[in-house]
Amino acid sequence: MSSLQIALDEYLSVRRALGYKLVLEGRLLRRFIEFAKHARADYITTELALKWATQPAHAQPSQWANRLGMVRRFARYCCPNDPRTVVPPPDLLPHQYRRVAPYIYSDQEIIRLLEAARQLPSTIGLRRHTFATLFGLYAASGLRANEALRLDRDDVDLINGVLTIRDTKFGKTRYVPVHPSTRHALQRYANLRDRLCRTPSSPRFFLSDRGTRVTYDMLRWTFVKVSRQIGLRGPRDSHGPRLHGLRHRLAINTLVKWHRRGVDVERNLPALSAYLGHAHITDTQWYLTATPQLLRYVLRRVERSERRGRP
Repeated sequence: MSSLQIALDEYLSVRRALGYKLVLEGRLLRRFIEFAKHARADYITTELALKWATQPAHAQPSQWANRLGMVRRFARYCCPNDPRTVVPPPDLLPHQYRRVAPYIYSDQEIIRLLEAARQLPSTIGLRRHTFATLFGLYAASGLRANEALRLDRDDVDLINGVLTIRDTKFGKTRYVPVHPSTRHALQRYANLRDRLCRTPSSPRFFLSDRGTRVTYDMLRWTFVKVSRQIGLRGPRDSHGPRLHGLRHRLAINTLVKWHRRGVDVERNLPALSAYLGHAHITDTQWYLTATPQLLRYVLRRVERSERRGRP
């Protein structure tokens, strides 16, 4: 095993112990180690990092910059143990990330999405209910895609209407209360699931027709199929409104309601941040200007504050 491979194993172990998942980064850095091995390189140099980062040639500059950033972080870790290591300059592949405004689903689009899911073909009749309930849960709770997929039966409290979200994006556990209507929908699904699938092979709350867990690939493929069917995407479009947009919708709709009711948004923002499982409140604050409607509310609030502050 090469010294770079040993260093990478240690690097990933340390960062994962701090709560970072590093699924994609870990996979790509292992490819970087293979690249270095073929180049007969025992340590990181700027030239080596740049050659690897700019592959494939047809990739977007943002992807190149992201790959180089992974190597830079790894190189900083290697420096104390191997003084030959060179940390590539931060401006070598300049790319300014621009956060794209989220797609905000309308109520009618949510209804059509659920109706289309209920028409999905199914060998035992469970699949259509699984995905209709999943899509509804995303819209009602703002959960991340994998957070709902990883729910076990014991994580769903159908009496009190509380979901236990374990091992989240940042390695923490949080409790997510849901509306009574959402709890009733989950209860209906659980009753039907247990009737149609009496001997499941997985403890997950949401199951496939075979009684196995629903994977992210299954979820994404089904969402794209249904999105095309109801016109959210073209028949062959690979890009379009994402499932993650349902999470944005909940956050933004909550903020709009608060503004309309005159709620102190800044004071209540930490509660919304905790509900969504954000690591930093700034991640939630971004929603304040994510849509024109919210921006108008924010500007009106600022104007009122300025008028009150005038002598």
